[in-house]
Amino acid sequence: MTVTFQQIEQAHRLLADVVQRTPATRAPALSAATGAEVFLKLENLQVTGAFKARGAYVKLNSLAPDARARGVVAASAGNHAQGLAHHAGRMGIDAAIFMPEGTPFTKVRRTEALGATTILAGADFQAAREAALDHAATEGKTFIPPFDDPAIIAGQGTVASEFLIDVPDLDVLIAPVGGGGLMAGCCIAARHLSPAIELIAAQTHQYPSIQGAGHGTTDAASNAPRGITIADGIAVTQAGEITGPIMAAHLSDTILLEEQDIESAVRELVEGQCLVAEGAGAAGVAALLHDAQRFAGRRVGIVVSGGNIDSRLLASVLMRGLVRDGRLVRLRIEISDLPGVLSQVTGLIGAEGGNIVDVHHQRLFFDVPIRRTDLDVTIETVDRAHVRRLIDLLKSHGFEARELANTSL
Repeated sequence: MTVTFQQIEQAHRLLADVVQRTPATRAPALSAATGAEVFLKLENLQVTGAFKARGAYVKLNSLAPDARARGVVAASAGNHAQGLAHHAGRMGIDAAIFMPEGTPFTKVRRTEALGATTILAGADFQAAREAALDHAATEGKTFIPPFDDPAIIAGQGTVASEFLIDVPDLDVLIAPVGGGGLMAGCCIAARHLSPAIELIAAQTHQYPSIQGAGHGTTDAASNAPRGITIADGIAVTQAGEITGPIMAAHLSDTILLEEQDIESAVRELVEGQCLVAEGAGAAGVAALLHDAQRFAGRRVGIVVSGGNIDSRLLASVLMRGLVRDGRLVRLRIEISDLPGVLSQVTGLIGAEGGNIVDVHHQRLFFDVPIRRTDLDVTIETVDRAHVRRLIDLLKSHGFEARELANTSL
């Protein structure tokens, strides 16, 4: 079973008044950083914050009236859930969504706000999927796959058809891959519209659902999950029976990403492009930055597939980025436990341009002589060189100082 470009064209017409035609925009900061001409397809601005709303509607629209009346069931880490809930609510279809137990709160809350019933089941997507299939069989409802379905793939493929109409002559198209619905649809559309285009899948190293160009799906053991990932939207152990062969036939390459790569891409989109993306949504940007030299001088299109990131997670990513860049540092400074010494230390820090955020002054529990104490001082700084200047200044005035472990250690 496969999907044709004609099916994607039909899906495009069907979706014309249902979802956003999201912008394809230049990315000046990313272009400057990599030497490529970078364009972003902003599916984070989609009606439910992710591309999944496209395939969900195409699939629901294909159901017979009696299937709609019985209701639908799905398994999702969040974006498929929201897309399905949004359209099911508008179409008067009852929807029950099974989610992994670690699904971000924001995705659960938004799915419920759209009118669907949410059930947290299992530690990962596969466990949630099995629970959803059992429920669908018991209740006589239709299971709506998140990626491995021709209607879903056709709907997702409209992302690439829009992208290449708005920005023709791309040399490279990069998109994130979990189960492969988006990438499979993009492969079909892009190969039809631009046969010579290079198609690159961006994956988290934690969930390598495909192993590389030409490999498609592999055995489950080789694709076993390797831990928790910030890119929960692509935390899928294997590509689908339909999506896998499509990608095997068309993909040029696969780039595996570490967690820090994806965190950095989320932060780069916020700071450099003023865009909010979830981990999976930023995976394509992470792939670009992971091997920037490879793309220099080329026209590169990247699908920013979603923006549904938990606000607390986003805050942590941004703060960890400040620490990695040396813009937020914690110093441990040994001082004499005498009046005026604390004031002297803070004065030195201020004179060197450091902004003190927090001071922890502890006499009782550190292993230091009784007439001395340690200060843990959190400071906003300019960069790593500024941190070194601060430490050198403190030492030159007789205060032993060292940086406490940061997130790169």
